[in-house]
Amino acid sequence: MIFARKVWALLVGIKDALVLLLLLLFFMALYGVLTARPSPGQVREGALLLKLDGSIVEEPAKVDPFDLLMSSGGAAKEHRARDVIAAVHAAAKDERIKAVALDLSAFTGGGQVTLQNVGEALDKVRKAGKPVIAFAHAYADDGLLLAAHASEVWVDPMGGAFVMGPGGMRLYYGEALARYKVTAHVFKVGTYKDFVEPFTQSQASPASKEARNALLAAMWEDWQAHVKAARPKADLDRVTRDPVGWITASEGDAAKAALAAGLVDRLGSHTQYKERLRALVGEDPADDTPGSFAHTAMDTLLAAHPAKADGASVAVVTVAGEIVDGKAGPGTAGGTRIAKLIDEANADGAKALVLRVDSPGGSVMASEEIRTALERFKAGTKESGRRPVVVSMANLAASGGYWVSTPADKIFAEPGTITGSIGIFAMIPSFERALAEYGVKSDGVRSTPLSGQPDILTGLTPEVKEMLQANIESGYRRFVGLVGASRKKAPEEVEAFAEGRVWDGGTARQKGLVDQFGGIDAALADAAQRAKLGADWHAEWYGDEQDPYASLIEQLRGDEEAGGPGAGMDLTGLVATRQQASLDRLLGDLGNLFEARGAQALCLDCPVPVAAKAGGNARSGWFVRLLAVFER
Repeated sequence: MIFARKVWALLVGIKDALVLLLLLLFFMALYGVLTARPSPGQVREGALLLKLDGSIVEEPAKVDPFDLLMSSGGAAKEHRARDVIAAVHAAAKDERIKAVALDLSAFTGGGQVTLQNVGEALDKVRKAGKPVIAFAHAYADDGLLLAAHASEVWVDPMGGAFVMGPGGMRLYYGEALARYKVTAHVFKVGTYKDFVEPFTQSQASPASKEARNALLAAMWEDWQAHVKAARPKADLDRVTRDPVGWITASEGDAAKAALAAGLVDRLGSHTQYKERLRALVGEDPADDTPGSFAHTAMDTLLAAHPAKADGASVAVVTVAGEIVDGKAGPGTAGGTRIAKLIDEANADGAKALVLRVDSPGGSVMASEEIRTALERFKAGTKESGRRPVVVSMANLAASGGYWVSTPADKIFAEPGTITGSIGIFAMIPSFERALAEYGVKSDGVRSTPLSGQPDILTGLTPEVKEMLQANIESGYRRFVGLVGASRKKAPEEVEAFAEGRVWDGGTARQKGLVDQFGGIDAALADAAQRAKLGADWHAEWYGDEQDPYASLIEQLRGDEEAGGPGAGMDLTGLVATRQQASLDRLLGDLGNLFEARGAQALCLDCPVPVAAKAGGNARSGWFVRLLAVFER
């Protein structure tokens, strides 16, 4: 019996070991499936299919893959700008690529500078003797800015092309907050620091309108100049001067009106567009669907043309989106996360660093955390000595976006960059009047004027309000001092272009906020030259780690031909999309007031697209609390 029990125990032990081994193998296999990215495939002779279903951004936002999988509607994608540009450059050089198919069926836009950079890359394809054929169901400003660089522009007969221009109305909540007896305590410095105006007033101040008119005029002029240069036949004056007359002249047919104004070249369905491409580059032998043509996807072409990786390293760190405290991102500029990336580049011995900024600003504390990390990098070590830091501004580098730029040895921007907005503010709402309306009063004993302060339910004491304003004024003086030291100007000289005012890139260069026009390539070359690296260097981008689960979720979701947000739009669809954007802006505005935040350096007029999320609006948590406060 003893022997039998020992044999049985041995068998049970073997069984348990086998089960554990099988479970281990199962989870290893599952991890492999989840983390494996699809094979990029082979570059095929034909067209580069540039299917921009979503927006083009400097840094794609992190999307929860499980929210994406569980959502009923497809979330718009975000394409990294430098990947799109690199693929287009590769298409110009690769002899296997005969054309570029620019499919904008579900394109939702991008920053003006970013789109101009993509357009310049498309020009290189055309200079190489290869056609660029664009298609969309309907074009708005962003789509037209890209399509203008195409050699042939198609639009669906049920769609059209519409030039809206920058600007528009925004909401002001001063009277609404007064009605609900919510007090918005505002502490700010800067005549033009108008971020707080929607919460205290019922209309824009004269100073705000002055700055906004100047900025939008410069941006509009820059947009028109690029479109006219790329597509001289486009009659923008006719389209924008009398849009109703322009449409009615074609009996309300927006597609024919676009053709008559030279905004497009051909009217046709998506299938007819693909048949045109098939005639140019040949059919796809592996696909018998109507209009199939031989093509290579963007990821495949990028894999076949890897970036240079030898020589010394010039680090690149991206500050994209609102600057916030903590580790948020990518797609949002978490100060702690970005400072850590800069410190990693420092520890890795990078010879120089380029900070790519595309941000409207945000938290002063987070901005300072990033700035001090840059100063640590510049200081270097005994062995390395001081190392250069160069800033490359994309679409936005305002307020906190300029704060983080102050350590730069040189600042590059584009004429269409929005920058400046040197000013800071803080907002704290309080509800003592709203509570009193319901008979809720406050009483108590304080040992000092600061006891229990600040209290959003019983209000702020005069002493606390004075202290907060003094603190904001101190922060503003620090901001002006940092700009003065960076730009080699006295504080009174900085004040002449500070006060919270935003500037276009051209004006900013005239005023000394920017050193030179140029994109990321110019900034990288300048950093390498300052580090005396010669031609033996490469750019190393920090913070580019891929989500290990993204590839599997994309495949589970992924009908390549399915349209996402923006697919199949006519004029009515464009209007509906703008309505959704207005709702998102409303929720974002109220979130700015009711979320707990410290001092902010943010720009009101900086157009920041809402990150594509599958799991609903990120503001929903505070919105529920807001409804509870206002409910009667």
